[in-house]
Amino acid sequence: MPEPFQIGVSADFQTDAAGRLEPALDAIFDPLPQVAYRYFEPSGQDAQGAVVAPADIAEFDGVLVLNARFAPASFGPDPRLAVIARWGVGYDRIDVPACTAAGIALAITVDAVRRPVSEAILTLILALAKRLPEKDRVVRANRWDLRGAAPAVGLRDKVVGSVGLGNIGSDMFRLLAPFGLGRKLAADPYARPEHAAALGVELVDIDTVFRESDFVTVNCPLMPETQGLVNARLLALMKPTAYLINTARGPIMVMQDVTDALAAGRIAGAGLDVFDPEPLPADHPLLRMDNVILSPHSLAWTDDLYRDNSRFACENILTVLRGETPRYLANREVTASPAYRAKLDRLAAAWAAWQSSPT
Repeated sequence: MPEPFQIGVSADFQTDAAGRLEPALDAIFDPLPQVAYRYFEPSGQDAQGAVVAPADIAEFDGVLVLNARFAPASFGPDPRLAVIARWGVGYDRIDVPACTAAGIALAITVDAVRRPVSEAILTLILALAKRLPEKDRVVRANRWDLRGAAPAVGLRDKVVGSVGLGNIGSDMFRLLAPFGLGRKLAADPYARPEHAAALGVELVDIDTVFRESDFVTVNCPLMPETQGLVNARLLALMKPTAYLINTARGPIMVMQDVTDALAAGRIAGAGLDVFDPEPLPADHPLLRMDNVILSPHSLAWTDDLYRDNSRFACENILTVLRGETPRYLANREVTASPAYRAKLDRLAAAWAAWQSSPT
């Protein structure tokens, strides 16, 4: 029989997401005698901390990772590795150009994350609009005489703006459709006008999103061009009655600028599921503010997200092992790489050999 395909699974699944991935491994990989997997830990170190070293992944055809970090030096010359399957959609810990140069596809689980994150955004919008934390404190303090001190805000006719109109931003607008919004705005240089039009979304510049929205939501990936994007200049454009929601990545915001705007009351409030750094320091001023709702980068961690992230990540591995390309890649340009194409040809031949082998 041909040699089994070798899959690496980052060991942080066993500590940071214990029990979440194992059912998918059992259901998808275990019935296949041609697939073997084992856990690995990054053994490299650089100025930013632990990083995957070439020796850690030298024997693998694919790896499935949670938070493992890949730098340009992680791959070495002519790596066997054909695919990194990320459990989720964020890939700021993985050097994408280095993956492409090494002929490695970086697959993400868009279909697993879209709805849970969109629901998280809607949760924060509604909690802020309805002044839920203040209402909760009134009851706990038995101060029913103050129940009218925090009047809620209706969503009808309000303007919701999004920084980004990708999968999550688009799904957010779909979920908001029954609320009768006034306008839907988005700033996204990559969005197709026909896609925005189908959603009833106006494509505008980012200043317009911040200036005219009652709720500004951050729905873009963390990339060099988006790091620190939400800064004092943009926050100063917001209405004093407006709210900021970020469920994407903390470094997209300049945290000090957001903190200052909230402390000064220049905006009405914020709903934050992400921070820079994470965890948020125990003495951070945000922890003492009443006009912000905080969540520990887990508001979208639902039963269906765990199930589907695990299932789709494993299926992305299998897709490449069959010599095919997954639907969602962070580096679609890798499909033109001769090195990647050669790996797919090798894997497809090996898969066909397994299929024809007697059991």
